[in-house]
Amino acid sequence: MQIKMENNPLSPHIQIYRWHVSSLVSISHRITGIINILAITLICIFFIFFSFSEGSHEFIKLFIQSIIGKFFILGITWSFSFQILSEIRHLIMDFGYGFELKTTKITGIIVIFGSFVLTVSIYLIGRNLL
Repeated sequence: MQIKMENNPLSPHIQIYRWHVSSLVSISHRITGIINILAITLICIFFIFFSFSEGSHEFIKLFIQSIIGKFFILGITWSFSFQILSEIRHLIMDFGYGFELKTTKITGIIVIFGSFVLTVSIYLIGRNLL
């Protein structure tokens, strides 16, 4: 017996579900957590590997000055910034505050925009412009 999948309707939640700021922050929090673990692991392996070679400092300097290196550093900085702000949001919720719909929407927007502001601020501090 063969079942035709094309005639079966999709689940109703897929058709009627609307994205909310809280769900976006929650999913992004999980993704940035995985990215941060991988980044820390790769950075540690990178520095352990290059600590044994003589000319590694020049390679690290060239990597950081390249477009890919700058993108990597900014991406990791944003990821950590987002994770920190989201963890603060979760800590406040663990104390029993901020469960109202309006409050969760406001704190979610603060986490999203705050992570970009924090990333830009860290970049400007690193360039001695702030």
